[in-house]
Amino acid sequence: MTMYPRRTLLAAAAFLAVPLLMPSGVPFIAKPAQAQGLNPPAKALPHPLSFERTRAKQARVKTQSPPPVAAKSSELPPRVPFTAAEDEGATISGMPDARFWADSETDYRNALPLQPGPWLILSSGGADGAFGAGLLNGLTAAGKRPDYTVVTGVSTGALMAPFAFAGSRYDAALRKAYTEVTAADVFEAGASTGESFVDSWPLRDFIAKQVTPALLDDVAAAHRAGRRLFVVTSNLDAERSVVWNMGAIAAHGGDDGLKLFRAVLLASASVPGGFPPVLIDVEANGKHFQEMHVDGGLGGQFFVAPAALMTTTSDYHLPATQLYIVVNTGLQPSFKVVDRFAPTILTQAIGMAVPVDTRLMLSLSYAVAKRSDIAFNVAAIPASFNTPSKGPFDPVYMKALFQTGYDQGQGATAFSAELPPYPSGSTTQPNRIEKTGAN
Repeated sequence: MTMYPRRTLLAAAAFLAVPLLMPSGVPFIAKPAQAQGLNPPAKALPHPLSFERTRAKQARVKTQSPPPVAAKSSELPPRVPFTAAEDEGATISGMPDARFWADSETDYRNALPLQPGPWLILSSGGADGAFGAGLLNGLTAAGKRPDYTVVTGVSTGALMAPFAFAGSRYDAALRKAYTEVTAADVFEAGASTGESFVDSWPLRDFIAKQVTPALLDDVAAAHRAGRRLFVVTSNLDAERSVVWNMGAIAAHGGDDGLKLFRAVLLASASVPGGFPPVLIDVEANGKHFQEMHVDGGLGGQFFVAPAALMTTTSDYHLPATQLYIVVNTGLQPSFKVVDRFAPTILTQAIGMAVPVDTRLMLSLSYAVAKRSDIAFNVAAIPASFNTPSKGPFDPVYMKALFQTGYDQGQGATAFSAELPPYPSGSTTQPNRIEKTGAN
């Protein structure tokens, strides 16, 4: 997307630093204190299956010679080459309506529901998605949650989007996913894949358990009733965002539909460089190849409409009755004396850039809503929230943030009709994780 100068570059750096998916820091890069053996932070318990992998590796070490340094990368099979023209017209076999380019105004308009209604927009934010999960649960408890005509999700917003779309009967699953998950349910640290610093097979398995055939049936039923569920990924080959029509995929059904549905969710939350990319099978003019898809947040922290339709010079009107945006990212600056260590510097720098990007997107969304003569509503993590986190996907931290979202959703002012106020120097908060010694 080209909505703002250099935004894509900033977003790319953000995901390489992994602050959005893991707001407490970079789990696969040691801090100076760790490298020196000084006060190492407590490590998350490894996933049970990681013990089996460790034993298998130990057994191989006893019987095999150490592999060459580049052996890990050389094990990755070469990709089938394809051209930009082939990728431009590539489709999912048997599912021609499964997706469209996020910058295609025509395809976007054609994919929208015929009848207007309230829209729900779910942003990126990693573990901070606990706020959005709590907010939705709180709205249900207060009887203020409508059936959203359109639901869009990016990154962690993509992971919660199917549950939000399918309705309040999935609130318990949403609560569990954002209050009981740990780092071991998301990634295996120290397991470089040749494409990433960590292996995301735990997240892949977690998605497979949560996205059941029953959930797919409910999403398909809502799609047939005229509602739409969109999830965004980034096609790294084309450097373009892709919008997936998840209801159409669900309506296709079968093993192919379920497999693709899960793969898209994994891709939308796959931090490039941090997590392995997701290769998705496509075809063009009889040629079969795989596209490389990664985190949808590279193209923007949330998705409302193609960039050209969001500009202040556009006269496009959203076919919605109300616009609800849930920001799963803290918008307040956080103070920290930054270590002279490249990953720490990069993480803190992007921690400063991402809220700026998010606020710019909110400003455009506000303008679109006003010219469309529809109500603008935004919910963001309150500046007063300052519970410290002990590490990536800390359940204590996430439960506290979930409860904050729940209380806000159940309260009288779940959403604001105005843009979040810009902080002054006096409102800068201490870094929420600085007290724990985690980056």
